[in-house]
Amino acid sequence: MQTTDHTRAHRYTVLAKHAHEYRADLEIKRSNFLGFALRVENETQAREFITSLRKRYHDARHVCSAFVIGADRDIQRSSDDGEPAGTAGIPMLQAILARDTAQKAPISDICVVVVRYFGGLKLGAGGLTRAYSEAVTHVLDSSEFLLRQKLLCAKLPVSHAFVGQRDHEIRHLGFHIIDTEYDAEKAYMSVGVTAEKVEYLKECIAHISAGEESLSWDGSIWVDTP
Repeated sequence: MQTTDHTRAHRYTVLAKHAHEYRADLEIKRSNFLGFALRVENETQAREFITSLRKRYHDARHVCSAFVIGADRDIQRSSDDGEPAGTAGIPMLQAILARDTAQKAPISDICVVVVRYFGGLKLGAGGLTRAYSEAVTHVLDSSEFLLRQKLLCAKLPVSHAFVGQRDHEIRHLGFHIIDTEYDAEKAYMSVGVTAEKVEYLKECIAHISAGEESLSWDGSIWVDTP
């Protein structure tokens, strides 16, 4: 489960559910804007989601999109899908990038799509820009988010008899148990810890084990937390 990467960010915000699209609809001057958001892990998943909505709403005038991927938000794409240049995709992308959340961390790993059914009244460039931006804001307002954190992985060897006790103690201290592996002699607990709490974890383990147990380090992992 452990991984090592070279991203600069150590935390960002993600949609709470995998494979679950969020939706919110908006009507402006008789045009219907159907807003969708999905958590994605890569550009392929984002484009598959966009394609699926194009097929689902094949009779719509426009299916515009934007997505942001990666802890450092290094992948950013958008599409106007036939709307005047710069009136749909870019405003949608900017609505994601400007979004503030309870976690106070930037949103990433997200694809948003706005399906437009034209109602007969032209909105003008300014009206379109506001409408597509508002549609994304609307769907983000109806979405649930989690904080995704990069944790260092500490390995803690524990005798089989103390696994349950250590699990309870470590979780009670606020640390994340990633998994526990066993061999014939020991259990090896993987504990996730943020960089700023490494020394605190070391002190806690020394205290609860009376100095009998010590940590080793095994890369890092990204974990979703409430």
